[in-house]
Amino acid sequence: MSDFIFSVNVTFPIFLVMVIGWVLHQIGMLDEHFVTVANRFNFKVTLPFMLFRDIASVEISKVFDLKFVLYCAIVSSICFWGIWGISKFAVKDDSIRGAFVQSSFRSSAAVMGMAFINNIYGSSAMGPLMIVGAVPLYNVYSVIVLTFEAQDEQGKRDKGKIKQALVNIVKNPIIDSIFLGLIVSLLGIHFPTIVNKTINSVAQLATPLALIVIGAGFEGRKAIAKIKPTCWAAAIKLVIQPLVFLPVAAYMGFSGEKIIAILIMLASPTTPSCYIMAKSMKNDGVLTASVIVATTLFAAFTLTFWIFLLRTFGLI
Repeated sequence: MSDFIFSVNVTFPIFLVMVIGWVLHQIGMLDEHFVTVANRFNFKVTLPFMLFRDIASVEISKVFDLKFVLYCAIVSSICFWGIWGISKFAVKDDSIRGAFVQSSFRSSAAVMGMAFINNIYGSSAMGPLMIVGAVPLYNVYSVIVLTFEAQDEQGKRDKGKIKQALVNIVKNPIIDSIFLGLIVSLLGIHFPTIVNKTINSVAQLATPLALIVIGAGFEGRKAIAKIKPTCWAAAIKLVIQPLVFLPVAAYMGFSGEKIIAILIMLASPTTPSCYIMAKSMKNDGVLTASVIVATTLFAAFTLTFWIFLLRTFGLI
């Protein structure tokens, strides 16, 4: 019961903030123009600030574990390419494939993941280290699939996309901020207090604003029409990925903080930044928002189960 209450306390406030965004939209306080502008602001400003802060603040050179980072990177890659490959046959609607793949494999490592890890272990170096191994790939792979599966205004798919994908990766502010954070961390650069407080103030806007915008942009009737892909994406995100790769992590000797970080990478809810990137890159925002809402709602139960299982086997 304590594990369930703990999970509820982490996931349900996030879900309720999305509900607030939806209510504010229903009463007319937030309109479509706000959602569009706030999405752009989140994508280009607040999320990059948050990821830069999280990575730059950790002395990666002192806590670096190559085996752990490689595991996170390789498993993230297997999940992405595997889901995309299967979706080519399983997802018949081309217009939702990019959103389906991104929301199925990409976890809320930075937003909800750090909350879980810190609640269990307090300050932990393994969370940021997992972010180093997985989050850059999350963003690179998301740009790739959203570029190749994007729809133009006529619903036709542009086939000449390799160059465009490379350009999108280089220009992606989230990817750029991650690598800037890595450089600052590895070089041991320390900013003055006034700079740190400014970065932190902007970074703190990322999560609540993203959740408000997801709620405000959530289209319930359209989401219900896409309930089947939503359920499949949620099942992949919360159940299938950890079911396959947690035993591998245990076999490789990961436990404690490391296996909790791996659990978050595999089984935490779909990150709110998926919605921002999907909308920004002409992919299905309705399906993405639906998966984020579903995974956030059910994660309290599934994460509790996985934590219970890890405790039962003495891994945490």
